[in-house]
Amino acid sequence: MAAVRDVTLDVREGEIFILMGLSGSGKSTLLRCLSRLIEPSAGAVMFDGVNLLDAAPQDLIEIRRHKMGMVFQHFALLPHLTVIDNVAFPLSLQRVGKSERMQRAQEVLELVGLKGKELRFPRQLSGGQQQRVGIARSLAANPELWFLDEPFSALDPLIRREMQVELQRLQSVLKKTIVFVTHDFDEAIRLADRIAIMKDGAVVQLGTPEDLVLNPATDYVAEFTGDVDRAKVVSAGRVMRPLSGVALAGEVNERDKIVAIAPRIIGAGQAFAVCNASGEALGEIDPETVLGILLERGSRQ
Repeated sequence: MAAVRDVTLDVREGEIFILMGLSGSGKSTLLRCLSRLIEPSAGAVMFDGVNLLDAAPQDLIEIRRHKMGMVFQHFALLPHLTVIDNVAFPLSLQRVGKSERMQRAQEVLELVGLKGKELRFPRQLSGGQQQRVGIARSLAANPELWFLDEPFSALDPLIRREMQVELQRLQSVLKKTIVFVTHDFDEAIRLADRIAIMKDGAVVQLGTPEDLVLNPATDYVAEFTGDVDRAKVVSAGRVMRPLSGVALAGEVNERDKIVAIAPRIIGAGQAFAVCNASGEALGEIDPETVLGILLERGSRQ
C-alpha cells in the first residue's frame, strides 16, 4: 500500500492547515513530500508557482533555506551550541554576517519569550524551552511556509497547552502559512483554520473544525469528533435561524463560539441577533439552541 495516495489539496496563504490521523495514516509522509524531504512518485507540489518536483537540487536548497521553516517532534538542537547560536545557525548557512544574524536571533528569541536564556545550552533548558528554541530557529530565516511535524507531542500536557497558546500568539503576530501535523483532535480544533483527516495514506475529509464536527463524512471521522465539546467548536453563525422580527436581547458575532456566548444568551432568556463584522444582522440564536449544543456532549457519553 502506498504511504500517500491520491491526495489533492491546497494550503491557503496565512492559514493553519492541519494534517491529522492515527499513527501510520501518512500525515508525516505527506508533510515531507510537500517539502521534498521525501520524493513523491507522481503528481506535483506547487509552491509560489514552481513545481518543486521539477526544481533543481540547488534551487530546492535555496527555497528551503529562505522560504521554508520546519519544527520537528524532537527538538534536534545542537547540544554544543548556545541557545542564540542554535537559533542563528540557519542564518550562518545563508552566509548572513555575524552581527546581522545575532541581531535576528535575538529578535526571535524575544518573540518566543526566551530573552535572558541566550547563553544557556540546550541541556540547561526545560522541554518547553527547548521547543521554543526550535521554533525560534525555524523562524530566524523568516520563512513564508512553516512546517510543524507533531511539534508538541513530546511535551507533558501542561507545557503542551502552553505551547499551543504560544503558537496562536505567534500566528496572530506573524500570519505565517502553516502546515501542522498532529494525531490529537483537541489540538487540531484548537489551532486549525482547516483540517485534513487521513487514513491509509488518503485524505478522507477536509474542512473546518465545524465541518468535521457537524458533518463527519465517514465513521472514521466520526470517531475523532465523537468526544469533542461541540460548544467549543460550533459558531453562532453555523446554527442561527432566520430573523423572526421579535425583539432581541442583544447581539453576538457570527464567529463567536457557543461556549463563549452561552452565559449571555441563557441568562437573558431571549434570542440574540447574529451579526457579521459590519454589524449587519444575519439571523438570530435562541437559548434553546444554545442549551441543546451544551447538553449534546453529555448525552453522547
